[in-house]
Amino acid sequence: MLFTIDIGNTNITLGMFKGSELIMRWRMATNKNLMPDEYGMQFWFLFEHNGINPAYIDGVCISSVVPQITSRIEEACEYYIKRPVLGVSHKLNIGMQLKIDNPAELGNDRIVDILAVKTLYGFPACLIDFGTATTFNLLDRSGDYIGGAISAGIQTSADALFIKTAQLPNISIQKPPHIIGKNTIHSMQSGLFFGYVSMIEGMVQRFKTEIGEDMMTVATGGFAKVISGETKCIQIVNSWLTLTGLRLFWEKNQ
Repeated sequence: MLFTIDIGNTNITLGMFKGSELIMRWRMATNKNLMPDEYGMQFWFLFEHNGINPAYIDGVCISSVVPQITSRIEEACEYYIKRPVLGVSHKLNIGMQLKIDNPAELGNDRIVDILAVKTLYGFPACLIDFGTATTFNLLDRSGDYIGGAISAGIQTSADALFIKTAQLPNISIQKPPHIIGKNTIHSMQSGLFFGYVSMIEGMVQRFKTEIGEDMMTVATGGFAKVISGETKCIQIVNSWLTLTGLRLFWEKNQ
């Protein structure tokens, strides 16, 4: 079995693979204050609670965009699981060229995401990851990564409105009953929800102008299903894409 860990700014996503099958998946809040032993004990609890024997784990593959936590989780895995730990890096085999100015700047999660898109769905393609930031990632007709775009995530934008204004409330992100809001909450939901849908549609069309109308669009991340339900520009939603990308990265580098 392979234990996969994606360390994000908001959540840590965990997956257990038996061969190519994702047999278990979990999410926990990203906590920069936890020590290696605390992470290790959390992993052991999840294994025990779900009937997983750590002795059958062959290795651990980790992607991270939070350097403060990476070494702690690596230490926890080495001590509690006692199996090889592989960290995602652009310097290893990722199955494509990174045609960007500085490959070292590319987030590890984006590397495994585009590897999964290329392997599962083909190319040219645009991957949209709805996380703390909304990222767009482009594969050209050769299957190589050529860059993308980054904007604030929809929840990040909602939080900013609440923090930076005196009278706007903290709201949940959901589709309002009408695009024209009749009160403050519905007006905010309309601006955030439909504003993001329009932004996604506009960006995808601009990418198609450069890459071609046959470009496929894949979405992942927390708000992928919510946003994709309101637009025809997204063909595929895969909420656990990063975990699959970690498995593929592990396999390519054995």
